[in-house]
Amino acid sequence: MKENPHGGDIYSGDYSFDFSVNVNPFGPPESVRRAVRTSADLLDHYPDTCCRELRAALSRKLSVRQDRLIFGNGAAELIYALVQAVRPKKALVTAPGFAEYEAALNAVDCEIQFYPLKPENGFLPQEDYLDRIAPETDLIFLCSPHNPSGTVLSRDFLLEAALRAERCGAVLAVDECFWQFVTEENRVTLLDAVEEHPSLFLLHAFTKTFAMPGLRLGYGVTANDGLLRDMERQTQAWNVSIPAQLAGTAALEETEYVKRTAGAVAAEREYLRREMRRLGLTVYLSQANFLLFQGPENLKERCREKKVLIRDCRNYRGLSAGWFRIAVKLHEENTVLIRTLEEILTN
Repeated sequence: MKENPHGGDIYSGDYSFDFSVNVNPFGPPESVRRAVRTSADLLDHYPDTCCRELRAALSRKLSVRQDRLIFGNGAAELIYALVQAVRPKKALVTAPGFAEYEAALNAVDCEIQFYPLKPENGFLPQEDYLDRIAPETDLIFLCSPHNPSGTVLSRDFLLEAALRAERCGAVLAVDECFWQFVTEENRVTLLDAVEEHPSLFLLHAFTKTFAMPGLRLGYGVTANDGLLRDMERQTQAWNVSIPAQLAGTAALEETEYVKRTAGAVAAEREYLRREMRRLGLTVYLSQANFLLFQGPENLKERCREKKVLIRDCRNYRGLSAGWFRIAVKLHEENTVLIRTLEEILTN
């Protein structure tokens, strides 16, 4: 039976609150739910393999050409398709980081160079990171906002990494799946840079922003035509279902929902950080919809006893027992978490 290295394993126990997955606390917009219900009348059809309606809507929304887009059964499928298309001999990955980068690279027997992100540096790569992008590097993974810390890389740093990747003939994959949880004044995306930098591959998903992980819908953006062709060869036909395509198209109209989400997440993130620090926990700065922190090694088990699920981060490369991550939810749920932590830590 396949193990789940991520959060969201609500199937293995009886939980009242799940803080282990970082999806939008407002839940799916009603327009998305309505689109899924409508899709029930189309289940006797195969999905559009080109995702035409979704592609056109996303192209307008992002102001990118339609032929710069690729869709997948979640962002995870595109990570594997990217690796299979590049077939790298050597890759550069930050640690800690999303486990699927390493898993996909291991599947092609790639040599992985891990760059350690340190708590004392706010989990941000330092200047020496750029020197790791060498002529023998084929593929680079960066994540901004970073998972699991929530830190955001500067635009200048990302563009310099893209330039160095181009000089080496490497592909730079920037995972921006949490970018819309960052408030507009702090948000960084390279969507407007893909035409100038063919080394770039941007990874996005509807999963987190629109609270639809059960539908599986991710997409990539790049101006590298050859890379897109090779990736398309790695994905199966009909990999994006009709419900996912309709839901994604509907979600793109939810501008106010996204704006409201970023504001609410920022306020609640600060509330959680302040209260958790009051309880003696070491909490790291984040601009995303989650917080990385340190606490007693048995904290997950203690929370589970109270039917609250948090993310144990000891399986992240570079982290160990006592590292945890919690999602930022709405205030009523967040107060439950704080009350639970207070009961555990003060008894």
